[in-house]
Amino acid sequence: MPFHTGIRKSREKKVPVTGKNFVGFTRSAKGNNRLQATDPSTGKTLPETFFAASDEEIEQTMLLAQKAYAEYRRLDGSTKSRFLNAIADEILALGDELVERAVLETALPPIRIQSERGRTVGQLRMFADLINEGSWCEATIVTADADRQPLPRPDIRRMLMPMGPVAVFAASNFPLAFSTAGGDTASALAGGNPVIVKAHSSHMGTSELVASAISAAGQKTGMPDGVFSMLFGEGQTVGKAMINHSVVKSAAFTGSEAAGRKLFDIASQRPEPIPFFAEMGSLNPVLLLPQALRRRGKDIAKDYAASITLGSGQFCTKPGLLIAMNGKELDAFINDLSGYMTKILPMSMLNPKIHTNFLSNRRKALEQAGVHRISVSTIDPDPAANQGQPTLAAVAAGDFIANPILQEEVFGPYTLLVCCDNRDQLSDVIQSVGGQLTATVVAEEDELVEHLSIVEMLIEKSGRMICNGIPTGVEVCAAMQHGGPYPASSDSRFTSVGTAAIKRFVRPVGFQSWPQSLLPDELRDSNPLSIWRLVDGELTRN
Repeated sequence: MPFHTGIRKSREKKVPVTGKNFVGFTRSAKGNNRLQATDPSTGKTLPETFFAASDEEIEQTMLLAQKAYAEYRRLDGSTKSRFLNAIADEILALGDELVERAVLETALPPIRIQSERGRTVGQLRMFADLINEGSWCEATIVTADADRQPLPRPDIRRMLMPMGPVAVFAASNFPLAFSTAGGDTASALAGGNPVIVKAHSSHMGTSELVASAISAAGQKTGMPDGVFSMLFGEGQTVGKAMINHSVVKSAAFTGSEAAGRKLFDIASQRPEPIPFFAEMGSLNPVLLLPQALRRRGKDIAKDYAASITLGSGQFCTKPGLLIAMNGKELDAFINDLSGYMTKILPMSMLNPKIHTNFLSNRRKALEQAGVHRISVSTIDPDPAANQGQPTLAAVAAGDFIANPILQEEVFGPYTLLVCCDNRDQLSDVIQSVGGQLTATVVAEEDELVEHLSIVEMLIEKSGRMICNGIPTGVEVCAAMQHGGPYPASSDSRFTSVGTAAIKRFVRPVGFQSWPQSLLPDELRDSNPLSIWRLVDGELTRN
């Protein structure tokens, strides 16, 4: 039976899923290779056929993006803001049709898709507001000083400006918020760059619907043809061709470390290397200190059982590594966490490949020396429905430190508890892990002070530090940092969530002794945009 979301349809006719690529505002299907998506909850292939982009279509897309850049980069913030808001409006106008298609292709529940749609629309409007106000460009002015000794100082002005067409690789686990019109696309467009999206093969129908919304918004607001394109195809062919093309000036990726590293290497080895911003997964270690476990261990266990299995464990911020000291507090916590996890029902994973990889990686982890399976969900998963079985395992600190395999991410409802004998082992375990998106400390306040050196070690390893919370759930705001030291991401200086994400796709440009009439509006003395600027060391709108 079809579900009902309570959202009134705003279109009289459904947007047809054609399987054609978006080469600018034109739909195209010249390729010979065909792709089909799968309903993960049944394992059955969906009927629609999608056309992998041909070499000719890729080249045409790039030439359109290059031409569009010459015009789009010059548009003012208010004009680009109208475009982003129009995209948000068109996505909402898809109504239940978009939700139904996303559920069909991902097996995620309707309420999750509705929530993600809200986040996607919210991101677009957030960036629309950011560029409409304009201060994001960090306009900085140092005025001339003819009397300075021993040499006069010239007039120098600097601001952030667009870089050129951006290649965006859609993620599997967020079919809306990290996909076709997700944060990468929104921030790249906000920065003044055309975008070419490589659609994820797990949710091609969902991607097509969203791409149709972006295309409609672009045409309604008078954007140049080529400001947005979307291509179907596999990463080894279409994705590689996109990264290699000279028109592309930067790229963004969310996915596995193996795939991200391959694309990163291609981007780095081009005749003109380009910035490649990859988010490649994370263990998101959680340090559990004894006083906190003693005073509120049952509540902590309940929260973490839910976080580990949220979305069948397919969040990039899933707590995949718990670290604690042996003792009666830990014994009670293990008993509580195991009890909660055994009651959690297995859920269908995003696609058969992810499910297969989960089974393989979980088996590999459980086979390692010293690893003990503590509990699994008491409900057997349905293999035909690609369901992941919630699993809790444990290992001694020494065995964990000695085995790099145990630091490999198991993407799915699985976590590993590392049991330490003392503070020195806590420190050694944390020192052994690589870069992380997040790190969490669960502790009483006095414990934080006592373990400050270990906490500082975690800060060096992660992009976002959480105190007495859970890492799943990433707030979209100006202060959010979603990125971390390698291998969590390819460049820890940047974030893929929040307004600061725009800085990935812009570059600073300085103007020295330039005529007022030829300066960008953001740098003119008159400040016609009335934005905040740093003028001779003072933040001002004057």
